[in-house]
Amino acid sequence: MRNPLAPISMAATLLEGIADAHPDLPKLHTVIQRQTEQMASLLDDLLDAARISSGRIVLKKKPILLSEIIERATEASQPNLQKRKQTLRLDMPAVDTMLEGDPVRLAQVFSNLLLNASKFSPDHSVISLAVKTRDDEHGDGQLSVVISDQGVGIPADVLPGIFDLFVQGPRSLARSEGGLGIGLSVVRSLVQMHGGTVAAHSDGEGRGSSFTVILPNTASTTSGNDVTPNSHGVSSARRILVIEDNVDANQTLVDFLSLQGHVVRAAYDGLSGLAMAKAEIYDAIICDIGLPGIDGFAVAREMRALSGIAGPLLVALTGYGQPEDRKRAIEAGFDELMVKPINVQSLLSLIAEYVTTE
Repeated sequence: MRNPLAPISMAATLLEGIADAHPDLPKLHTVIQRQTEQMASLLDDLLDAARISSGRIVLKKKPILLSEIIERATEASQPNLQKRKQTLRLDMPAVDTMLEGDPVRLAQVFSNLLLNASKFSPDHSVISLAVKTRDDEHGDGQLSVVISDQGVGIPADVLPGIFDLFVQGPRSLARSEGGLGIGLSVVRSLVQMHGGTVAAHSDGEGRGSSFTVILPNTASTTSGNDVTPNSHGVSSARRILVIEDNVDANQTLVDFLSLQGHVVRAAYDGLSGLAMAKAEIYDAIICDIGLPGIDGFAVAREMRALSGIAGPLLVALTGYGQPEDRKRAIEAGFDELMVKPINVQSLLSLIAEYVTTE
């Protein structure tokens, strides 16, 4: 389902860089990119709902600072907030809190709630996120995160089932924003998987709403955090091989990387890719998993076994992004797995990071 989005997204990125283009092109590019991102988001919600209902989501829990989770969530929601000129007001405790959880899934919970608040709030409004440790008030070893907005509110008859699958808020707005009524159901399931609860409150239509997430607190605190910004730039041309059987996806990725100054070659099946890898030395090889003939896993294993090309960065492309998919890719010899449609800036950063540590 994701595969058609990859060439669409890449083509839109290429259109953005065309000089002396028609004056309407930037506007059209923005529309394509926005709708592609919306489709990818809807697919993510659908896939998550299906995985949760079938018990196929496994949390990768580890100790993590709450501030790191909130930072990830706010970073993901900033483009939407900025587009609507909305202000995010954070109220964080002076002492940070450590909890046991899956960083990716917890960040997903709070980014979903922030995006929901943005979607159903007017431009120039204020959205707040407040963190409170409940030890002082209740002594129950919990922490709460409350996300409040000044938006359209939730009708009283909708509120009791707001976390049910395919339930939406005000119908006209939900449709205009392209929602399916899945996000809040996913939020509730992920919170419950962490041993927590989530509740919604609204005084009615036009009076805003608030969502309160309560999570177990491991009672470990610190006065600082370990978030370290990481920024990379590609400083020189690299030799890159793209192996992708989808012609449009292959060509748009090749064109994009070429525009960044890299020397890029293309192969459209695993056997051809292996032959090219044997004939030349590459700095990075970007390989789709679902190839005809031999798949990407077999390609990676063969490449790692070939003398002389053990060093290239190997990046897997796939429409699946579950932990077991990543594990299988790493075991086959890939350095990284990226889910389609890929974030091209993340790919460039990955290439740059590999180059600097090579």
